[in-house]
Amino acid sequence: MAVILTSLRNTVIAGFVLALILLLMYVNFGNTLDLNFWTFIVRWLHVVCGVMWIGLLWYFNFVQMPSMPKIPDDQKPAVSKVIAPEALFWFRWGAMGTIVFGIVLAHLSGYLLDAYTLGAYEGFAVPKNIAIGIGMWLGTIMWFNVWFVIWPNQKIALGLVDAAADQKPKAARMAMLFSRVNTLLSIPMLFAMVSAQNIY
Repeated sequence: MAVILTSLRNTVIAGFVLALILLLMYVNFGNTLDLNFWTFIVRWLHVVCGVMWIGLLWYFNFVQMPSMPKIPDDQKPAVSKVIAPEALFWFRWGAMGTIVFGIVLAHLSGYLLDAYTLGAYEGFAVPKNIAIGIGMWLGTIMWFNVWFVIWPNQKIALGLVDAAADQKPKAARMAMLFSRVNTLLSIPMLFAMVSAQNIY
């Protein structure tokens, strides 16, 4: 067991192997790998990526940013040069996976256009599509913020790209503010998405 748990790679592989066992159980019970099954797989991947993305968003906002002033100056480079760049890699690719699998899921489920038009395409007649559409728009705004505001500014703030010294504090503030915007939006986004699946 230590061989699995002492290596992140092995731990993740073991997790996927267990998921594969559950898949084999599903097939063994006589179920088919039809459109409903593949829609489920895409939804599962959407959720896995979303957990990575929002988990790291909340880590940055609830743990890393509030803790930085408490860390002695000589220890801060460990965070800014090692931990933050690695976390930002998984953060932005978690966002990308979430949006891609979410759009594919909406297409496979037949509500992509209805959701992105907030139900206008159907005369606002389907509350579930309005709810999921609000969630999708909030998620899309958050994805845009990650890739086109937070990440470019974090690269400057962390010194991953050449920039004038006076640009670093401005970039850090911009990244922080848009990270807070995403934290704010994540709460109604999750409400809208979960409500579309459970109360409509």
